[in-house]
Amino acid sequence: MNDEQLLRYSRQIMLPQIDVAGQEAIIASRVLIIGLGGLGCPVALYLAAAGVGELVLADFDEVDVSNLQRQIAHGHDDLGALKVDSAAASIKQINPDAKVTCITERLEGDALLEQVDFATLVVDCSDNFTTRQAINRASVQTKTPLVSGAAIRLEGQVAVFDSRHEDSPCYHCLYSVDGDENLTCSENGVLAPLVGVIGSVQALEALKVLADFGRPLRGRLLMLDAFSMDWRTLRLRRDPECSVCGGSS
Repeated sequence: MNDEQLLRYSRQIMLPQIDVAGQEAIIASRVLIIGLGGLGCPVALYLAAAGVGELVLADFDEVDVSNLQRQIAHGHDDLGALKVDSAAASIKQINPDAKVTCITERLEGDALLEQVDFATLVVDCSDNFTTRQAINRASVQTKTPLVSGAAIRLEGQVAVFDSRHEDSPCYHCLYSVDGDENLTCSENGVLAPLVGVIGSVQALEALKVLADFGRPLRGRLLMLDAFSMDWRTLRLRRDPECSVCGGSS
């Protein structure tokens, strides 16, 4: 790290759990963020601010006026622009040292597998079960840590799936059957700060995995009921019969 980086990240470096070695690990990492909507925006901004060396942003959508209520990396002047381009510009305002790679097509098949394999860690900020299951399969196959989040209405959840650990479940262990694809924010609504809270937790969990400190949400599902502001943690077990990770170790 140079002197400017030591100053920029000084408040993190002074934490004994991170120190210089942890910050260097963060800087050396390549994080793939899939989805630059309500969750992906705070994830991208916080990881950029924290010093992640390369952020790969994957989203094929454009900024719409209905996004501005909660997708904080985009502004009114970005209407009609690609979300990855808008988010990249916001990231550069926060941390010009961050390298940003934008992917503007839908990631699937071999292309998804390749990007997950290249990444140090993946943050799933997508909004449908089909995409989440595909990301999970690629994560298990490549043994790339995955931070998964979801938020809708007044409810949110975060979990960490890490196939590098034998006892770690995968997303398919939790949701072996695809959920209701109609459970989207456009159909059911979502409160703006909720995605900020869940996205911030995803960013925090990503940094814990990257810098190897604390107790990540591995084998646990953190759930938030924002109506009553109750947090619950459910323990997750690996399914030995899981068709995705059951025979991966």
